[in-house]
Amino acid sequence: MNKKIKKIILIFSIIFTFIFWINVKSTYAISPISTLSYQGIDVSNWQGYINYRQIREAGIEVVYIKSSQGSNIKDAYFEINYENAKANGLKVGFYHFLTATNTEEAKQEARFFASVISGKTPDCKLVMDYEVFGGVSIEESNEIARTFLETTRDLTNKEVIIYSDLSNAQSRFSRELAKDYQLWLAYYSETERLEGITTNWDNYIGLQYTDRGRVNGINGAVDRDSFTEEIFLNETTEVPEIENSTEITNTQTISYTVQRGDTLWAIARRYGTTIDEIVNINNIANPNLIYPGETLRIPTNSNIEGEETRGTGDIIYTIQRGDTLSKIARAYNVSISHIVELNGISNPNLIYPGEKIRITESDVTTLRPINQNTYYSTYTVRRGDNLSKIAKRFGVTVNHLVTTNNIQNPNLIFPGQILII
Repeated sequence: MNKKIKKIILIFSIIFTFIFWINVKSTYAISPISTLSYQGIDVSNWQGYINYRQIREAGIEVVYIKSSQGSNIKDAYFEINYENAKANGLKVGFYHFLTATNTEEAKQEARFFASVISGKTPDCKLVMDYEVFGGVSIEESNEIARTFLETTRDLTNKEVIIYSDLSNAQSRFSRELAKDYQLWLAYYSETERLEGITTNWDNYIGLQYTDRGRVNGINGAVDRDSFTEEIFLNETTEVPEIENSTEITNTQTISYTVQRGDTLWAIARRYGTTIDEIVNINNIANPNLIYPGETLRIPTNSNIEGEETRGTGDIIYTIQRGDTLSKIARAYNVSISHIVELNGISNPNLIYPGEKIRITESDVTTLRPINQNTYYSTYTVRRGDNLSKIAKRFGVTVNHLVTTNNIQNPNLIFPGQILII
């Protein structure tokens, strides 16, 4: 064999090896099932009150809302998040945080999840968030997951998917589950790094790419997501009515910064909760290892509930015996000064049981469609308002208000006057 033929064989061998390597690499790369076209967020009581008008204007199209946890915990902000997200034209999905340790508990949690969202109309597939396993074996956790997924699907007549980080998608959830249920993947690094990585799924329909996102309308961090069109349900119908026999606890969380000398036992005792609850909600690997300066979410079982005005986001709260403005402000994640200013309270230390106060006030009093993609809102002028103050509140210019409302004298507006924003 002469040198020329050997050279040709060598070249073809290199080309063949390269093509084979590329094919193998792409085979083991988890990727979106189609184009990630829809920007989203997922929220819970941790975000507090959310201005969904600003969320929509920021380009968010999909919002996943935490509805429930365990067998009796309903997220304190579930109802208002649902009403206001829907009123502002966002696509809505629901997720349940699963804590079951056996299949019977999984059935109970599925029924509770279905009961909380019954009568609601989701646009997106329902989600099982199962990420804290509490010593349950891999085989047992897969049985628990399948039981919850199947029971939820049967009760709601809706498709259900799995939310998982990369580690659990690789080693916890089985290939059999992956074949039957689609994946919403939590992965906070560059997606190019997923090339060459094997999981029990070949693709995903949602990607949670950060838990430190910032969006206008939310005070603080929020999970950011991108979704493919496969996240949406084929039919948008109400979840059937499901009865619930368990007593519902409305759980909220507060933010606590760990101090030197703190232990989870001391923190749990201080806030009337348990070490397990703090561990679960913060996904703490070692309960004996917490650090000064670390921020924890502390669950607080509260009966503070307001009357939500549908679509506007206003909350009217009736003061109960033992209430303080500090307690109410903490429960609704607003400041005491916000409540004082909103209600014209002269003495913050003097409030009365039975008195009704406004906790949050929507910037949007009404929403009316101009066309399929554009909305306008209206605002009723209050005593002390001026165009500069209103413009700053809504993030628009004075000139915009003047032009839109055909105002002849920008220095002359009246209480009760309705402005188009």
